[in-house]
Amino acid sequence: MARRRGIVAGLLVLGVVLSGCTDVAAEESTPSPSTTTTAPGPSGTPSATPSETPSTTPSATPSGTPTTQPTAQPTTGKPTTPVAPVKVNYPLEVEKRLAAWGYPVGDVDGEITARTKQALCAWRETNGLPINRERLTTADVRSVLLAKNRPAPKKPAGIYVNKTCQVLYQVVDNTYRRIVWVSTGAAGYDTPNRTGKVWRKWAGAHESSLYDDAYMYDSIYFLKDRPGIALHGSRVNSLIKTYPASHRCVRVMRPQIHKIFQETKIGTTVSVYGQY
Repeated sequence: MARRRGIVAGLLVLGVVLSGCTDVAAEESTPSPSTTTTAPGPSGTPSATPSETPSTTPSATPSGTPTTQPTAQPTTGKPTTPVAPVKVNYPLEVEKRLAAWGYPVGDVDGEITARTKQALCAWRETNGLPINRERLTTADVRSVLLAKNRPAPKKPAGIYVNKTCQVLYQVVDNTYRRIVWVSTGAAGYDTPNRTGKVWRKWAGAHESSLYDDAYMYDSIYFLKDRPGIALHGSRVNSLIKTYPASHRCVRVMRPQIHKIFQETKIGTTVSVYGQY
């Protein structure tokens, strides 16, 4: 019996020992990362494990750099090209206007030639301005370009020869039917300033009774001087100068003289005036 009791007691002690080994083994198992600490640091405080490292993600914006977006929007349209001031060729514009209204200017090219000055002289006269053959002025430019139409004549029907301008006006039905270049008598052969009436018309060409090889075309005689003084065309238009060049008669451009001849009746008034 005593022997049996001893065996039981030995088995109990062995069970306690084995039970204690099991608990130690459980305590010495690998610790969880959430609870495990490393050895104390130099200050005696345990160092943080990786699980204790702050999880806040740093901002992607560099420190000190403003994050506000610009409010101004970039221009998407094409850049504006500066517009250059328009240059006006006033002589050319004046010539265009005068030519359109029947004032003979010659070539419409912006060049103020002697022919253009004749037209300007006629414009000044018909607009009540000082009559001269001077250059184009600012006053002329304003007068021509601001005018709405060609002025109406203040003279009765007839033919008027202005020696200052070296032009002829044919006035019919209260309008200037024609304004044409002429060439009056040269020095020593001056065409007299006088008013007469058409008393003879000679159609076509005939030779002068005073000068050989001097042909007159569609002659309109208006003064009964000796010899008679007439409006007429010449053999070539180059003989109608911009200055007095005839032998007392009034040279007129062809074919203008032909039309004037056809439209002028016997008894029509012809007046010569002015001074070159």
